[in-house]
Amino acid sequence: MSFVATYLNEVCEIAKLLSADDIEVLCSELANLRERGGRLFILGVGGSAGNCGHAVNDFRKLCGIEAYAPTDNVSELTARTNDEGWHTIFSEWLKVSRANDKDAVFVFSVGGGNMEKNVSPNIVAGLKEAKLRGTRILGIVGRDGGYTKQVGDTVVVIPTIHEARVTPHTEAFHAVVWHCLVSHPKLQQNPTKW
Repeated sequence: MSFVATYLNEVCEIAKLLSADDIEVLCSELANLRERGGRLFILGVGGSAGNCGHAVNDFRKLCGIEAYAPTDNVSELTARTNDEGWHTIFSEWLKVSRANDKDAVFVFSVGGGNMEKNVSPNIVAGLKEAKLRGTRILGIVGRDGGYTKQVGDTVVVIPTIHEARVTPHTEAFHAVVWHCLVSHPKLQQNPTKW
């Protein structure tokens, strides 16, 4: 079997293993967030940060949810990294945004953060700040979900089918799940163009 055929078979297997029930619960969380007038802060680094910016657009435009990604503001991101350190970029951003118990943090990550391995300590710090503020924690993560899964209220874990391809599969399925959410009748308020 070719690499492409193998990769696409892995995609099909992941799709079959995803929990539709967990995604429905995530949808309800987001509908409740909009109902209570809360804001959605989407956190991620690397390729996941790119997904965050795209998801912000979709949640705002299609669902009428006030959403933000701190990584979209490159000036603040780099100033905080330079002056305070990489680990503070999300926690300090949530403080200035006055995140509160009406809001939610939505993590897009492969590993979900792990302080012991020093992987995504900025996500861990951001989630600790969110917990202090009573902010709901949502996520779409890979592997075992890391810190996000440990402390999250509703977290979808993308199954690992092939260890060497956990990153591309997880980041691809961030998009599959959030596009499912923004297309869901409970959330979508505005039609897509095409």
